[in-house]
Amino acid sequence: MKLFIIIASILAILILLGWLGLQVKPKSFSPYPEKTPQLKTILLPAGLPAPVERFYKTLYGNEIPVIETAVLKGRAAISPFGIKLPARFVFVHNAGRDYRHYFEATWFGLPLLKVDEGYLDGESFFESPMGSYYNDPNTNQGANLAVWAEAGFFPSIWLTDARVRWEPVDDRTALLFVPFEDQEENFVVRFNPETGLIDTMEAMRFREAGEGKQKILWITRNEPGQNIPGTKLSTAGSATWLDQGKPWA
Repeated sequence: MKLFIIIASILAILILLGWLGLQVKPKSFSPYPEKTPQLKTILLPAGLPAPVERFYKTLYGNEIPVIETAVLKGRAAISPFGIKLPARFVFVHNAGRDYRHYFEATWFGLPLLKVDEGYLDGESFFESPMGSYYNDPNTNQGANLAVWAEAGFFPSIWLTDARVRWEPVDDRTALLFVPFEDQEENFVVRFNPETGLIDTMEAMRFREAGEGKQKILWITRNEPGQNIPGTKLSTAGSATWLDQGKPWA
């Protein structure tokens, strides 16, 4: 009986330590040293769907900045195994073309799991302790959608890239068409009727590499948070697979 109590006590302490370690938020990566340069602008195009026009006028007025590259850094909670892990990340975007993601999931603020992934020249890659894959057709499709969904932090690219187009649905919804290989993919974009900003973006996306997989509805949502300096865009967001029902990041 005494041995059982000792073992149970050790297990309880280990579980408590594990839980406590996951409550510690990591420090963000060091700020990017380069300052944002003076950006060129274009005039807001005519003929946009009503909620899209309102969105851009709310953000930028009539002059739309031309953004070619972006670096995003911050902290997140990710759930690669169904367990929420604190993490920090850095995303580097060649706007509308490529990206590189680096994540560190942490325990007591120390790196526990590292993930390096990206989409370069139309080919995706994913490297992590759970496995790696390269240039898989399914993940190429998913990564291309990520290129355009993450542009929600610099949404002028949806107007300045000639390959992108908008189509109307109603006064709160529009379709966003983006290029993928020799075809197009589309998002259903839903706007907040009070703020005019984007609430959600939805697209059918592959989650897994390999043959025989099905696309799943993927939903990105703008969440309440601090604004990106100098903008009305929130720094917070989430991503959810419909079949899971809650955000995985």
